[in-house]
Amino acid sequence: MNVSLVVMAAGMGSRFGGLKQLEPVGPSGELVMDYSVFDAERAGIARVVFVVRRDLLADFRAAVGSRYEGRVEVRYAFQELDLLPPGFAVPAGRVKPWGTGHAVLAAAGEVEGPFVAINADDFYGAASFRLLVDHLSREAPPAAGEPDRYALVAYLLEKTLSENGTVSRGVCESDADGNLVAVREYTRISRTPSGARHEGADGSARDFAGGEPVSMNFWGFRPSFFAPLGELFAKFLRERGDEPGSEFFLPAAVDTMIREGRARVRVLTTPSSWLGVTYREDLGPVRAAVRRLVDAGEYPERLGR
Repeated sequence: MNVSLVVMAAGMGSRFGGLKQLEPVGPSGELVMDYSVFDAERAGIARVVFVVRRDLLADFRAAVGSRYEGRVEVRYAFQELDLLPPGFAVPAGRVKPWGTGHAVLAAAGEVEGPFVAINADDFYGAASFRLLVDHLSREAPPAAGEPDRYALVAYLLEKTLSENGTVSRGVCESDADGNLVAVREYTRISRTPSGARHEGADGSARDFAGGEPVSMNFWGFRPSFFAPLGELFAKFLRERGDEPGSEFFLPAAVDTMIREGRARVRVLTTPSSWLGVTYREDLGPVRAAVRRLVDAGEYPERLGR
């Protein structure tokens, strides 16, 4: 099956203090994205769509895209502030990107068939890619009138936290059949001695045990996903578009589709470890973890380029 990989790489990296996607983590200067593309190739993916800012395309292509020429088909999509539905305009003073849901929507014109969507700065693991690609290849499209079918690879919350600050996570709830019931986005989660804790800007709080499954934006979709996603983005703009820091989160959009009976999402549990760089101080631990994977023979000393 012709499965594509959509890499959301247009983030500004404000918490990291720069373009964290371009920081090396591997022993031979590899980026997190290099390992994702390598694992995607091994799982059978032959097309990669990078969602980037148009003004950074030349630098991104030279630093990243050129690494994969001749190995996979590379395409680019642009997440621009003015990529909006008809009738909408960029609010005065808006500089922040519209979020992960908007990033995936930007890739609509470059995707053919089922696709995997990931963050550029998250390390998902080889087994996770095999699991998701195999699922997309085997599952048949829904019958007429049935909800569309998507998939999510979930990780344990305790394995996705940073020691250096708060993180945003979509906490998942599943039914007895392994289908996603809801995704609740929490934007300020920190580690605690007993697990984790979310503290909201309004003073609210919630404690977590740490074993809760969370979305790390590792999704499997079909092209039919773009139409309802576009409708929800327009609704978001009408309701929150004038808020300077508002974001159209991908998990929140999927959650709405589930509640409206428009989607069924299979939650796939993975044996892979997740690694991520949210803050500059996360780089050291991530590099050490990658070094251990290389030493264990899970990756070569130097990825093919």
